[in-house]
Amino acid sequence: MAMTGAVALIMTGCAMSITPYQPLSAGSRVSGGYSDLRIDETHYRVSFAGNRLTSRERVESYLLFRAAELTLLKGYDYFIIEDREVEHQIQREFQRDLLYDPWFANRYGYWRPYWRYYRVGAGWYHWYPYYGDPFWADRYSVRTIERFEASADIALGKGTRPNGNLRSFDAREVSERLSPQIEYPEQ
Repeated sequence: MAMTGAVALIMTGCAMSITPYQPLSAGSRVSGGYSDLRIDETHYRVSFAGNRLTSRERVESYLLFRAAELTLLKGYDYFIIEDREVEHQIQREFQRDLLYDPWFANRYGYWRPYWRYYRVGAGWYHWYPYYGDPFWADRYSVRTIERFEASADIALGKGTRPNGNLRSFDAREVSERLSPQIEYPEQ
């Protein structure tokens, strides 16, 4: 009983969640977050990195929210996205089935699986698992892990945003629209 409780405690402690809206730091409980780099007084590079559970849409929304938040913090009214990039990393993990032992270990001696069978109209066949038969082939569990990181170079501006520029955003409007979707880290 105590062992079951310990396992449950460990599993809940290791549970992952999507990346919350937080600064990117090594000491945070959940990996990922935002960062920004000042290029000059009105130009910044803003980035947001998600973990393996964070969707591309969330990463891009959090990037846009950070750009709006940074614009307002610096005392500006709008920002223009001058350059934007989304990095998509795919990692595949292969794990062999723990119950599969291709050589049947030493405990079986020289015994190996081998069967002969008769197929009507085709004659006698033999079956040996290591000739690539799909019913006995190496069993693998394949897990695909995707991570997204978005970055944008933004220019900050004061006054009303340029209407003709489709890459310009009113910082207050973006902040108001996206703030209900933002999840902050648990304290």
